[in-house]
Amino acid sequence: MKHRLLLLLVSLLFGFQTNAQEGIPVYFDYLADNYYLVYPSMAGISEGGKIRATARMQWFSVEDAPNLQTLNANFRIGESNSGVGAIFFNDANGYHAQTGLKLTYAHHLKLGGDARYLNQVSFGLSPTYLQSSLDESEFRSVQPDDAIAGTKLSEGYFNMDLGLSYNLMEFYAHFAINNLLASDRNLYRYGKGNDNIPVIDNLRRYLISAGYVFGKQEWQYEPSVLFQMTDFTAEKTIDFNAKVYKDVDFGRIWGGLSYRRSLDGALFVTDDSFGEQRLQLFTPIVGANIKNFMVSYNYSYQSGDIRFDSGGFHQITIGYDFGQTERKYDCYCPSAQ
Repeated sequence: MKHRLLLLLVSLLFGFQTNAQEGIPVYFDYLADNYYLVYPSMAGISEGGKIRATARMQWFSVEDAPNLQTLNANFRIGESNSGVGAIFFNDANGYHAQTGLKLTYAHHLKLGGDARYLNQVSFGLSPTYLQSSLDESEFRSVQPDDAIAGTKLSEGYFNMDLGLSYNLMEFYAHFAINNLLASDRNLYRYGKGNDNIPVIDNLRRYLISAGYVFGKQEWQYEPSVLFQMTDFTAEKTIDFNAKVYKDVDFGRIWGGLSYRRSLDGALFVTDDSFGEQRLQLFTPIVGANIKNFMVSYNYSYQSGDIRFDSGGFHQITIGYDFGQTERKYDCYCPSAQ
């Protein structure tokens, strides 16, 4: 129990993006051709469909460390301009856990050019159902404490994600608002002195990203950037990404590096000094497309003086593409092919 309490405390103070969130935490699996996991507007972006499964584990040596599993599928509806998708996820962090289901509808509007020219704007909506839980059954206190219910609490609620994407040949840009609706979160108020605990109903998170793919022959290079902000706490982070692709006989191999930095810091004090630490994550990623299959692995290392554990965060993504036998557009645009 001591380790779990320490895990919760350090995650909240220094983890920022590592602690359990409302909805799917934004890690680095989107770099594994998995943008639909972040942006509803990417459902059915390609002519066929895509299935992706991810598993993430932090701090292998720590009991009940944060872990996340997701499974999603999306595809174009026949010859129409519409796409649909679904995401199931399970996210746990110590005493906190959440499971959820997202269902998505997206519409893709071609803006001009012939059939081989990609110039398209896309809109997507994802109604979401979430079930959150807080296990306080192991908490013990000699004196009664209104802050501890002493049982396993659970609450379900609905919300909505909104997404917008624009693709122009090798260029792309995305925007999303997660947890668009106001939704009272009473999970942390049950059995407690509610007058002293504020009601939190603003869980919105804003995301915006852009990138470009250079090169159309054997090698391609893709720089990109992603910015996200949580409305209630005003926490902000930015990702700088670089990927390289190489076409091979069996498909494609690729790799890259991501650097995430928080624009906000947490104050800390030691015996002889004090300072401010900001989240910094370095994430190399490698992957391969083998015919219709895809597999990737990324490892995130958190730098800084204050860390819960010296180990990093491991994540594996596997996928399968179907319904598209050849490149649809005269561009190298992996997410739209």
